[in-house]
Amino acid sequence: MDFTDRVAVVTGSARGIGKAIARKLFEAGASVVIADLKQVDIDATCHDIAEGATPEAAERICGFACDVSQPDSVDTLFRSVKARFGRLDILVNNAGITRDNLFMRMTFEQWKLVMDVNLNGTFLCCRHAMNMLRKSKHGRIVNLSSISAGGNIGQANYAASKAGVVGLTKTLALELARRQITVNAVAPGFIDTEMTRAVPEKDRQHWIDHIPALRAGTVDDVADAVVFLASDDASFITGEVLGVDGGLNTPETVVARIGEKDQQATKN
Repeated sequence: MDFTDRVAVVTGSARGIGKAIARKLFEAGASVVIADLKQVDIDATCHDIAEGATPEAAERICGFACDVSQPDSVDTLFRSVKARFGRLDILVNNAGITRDNLFMRMTFEQWKLVMDVNLNGTFLCCRHAMNMLRKSKHGRIVNLSSISAGGNIGQANYAASKAGVVGLTKTLALELARRQITVNAVAPGFIDTEMTRAVPEKDRQHWIDHIPALRAGTVDDVADAVVFLASDDASFITGEVLGVDGGLNTPETVVARIGEKDQQATKN
């Protein structure tokens, strides 16, 4: 896949899945903007991705601090992108957080923070990117949802936000198809990241035991799916949600997984 002369913004890309997406786009020739909360983390990621590249190639990656939950911060991000590159072809809405708790114990602050970042942040980035994407002949939006969008005990806030991302994706796909902008989503399952490595080993193994592929996914598994949907090869695909979960979200697997988690929640 060749992304030469394409400009991509990847939110939440200083680490983890977002960083893997940014790296693959950069290696395929795109100019990439890293967007995350802390400039020091952004600069380190840009340096890491560009390591070994020619000076000319290294100019294709940069980053700007942005809090996607704040309208003014998002506006500043896309103004900076326009000033640096003059265009935008690909937007990957990867930024997301969790604040897990059983619903009866969930605070409004936990609910609101997750919705502000995961759903409102996706809305704000799509809205602010729209004018530049409409001028591109290769406009692509790829949103990160989750298999938890179908419901998951202890994640009412996260599940609702990611289900909202699916609804937003499908609606934008319909509205923007005539402008030749595709809008799709990727729904990862249990992926090996810093966040999931912090999960107690017993809980990690519980998830892996229910994955038909018998392993956790990798950040590259997710990044490959995102890059495909951003490519010319996916020009006639829009409004889709691509699961990257090793079979974890099949109906039989969901029933078994939710049943066991429900028993654990009842004990707690």
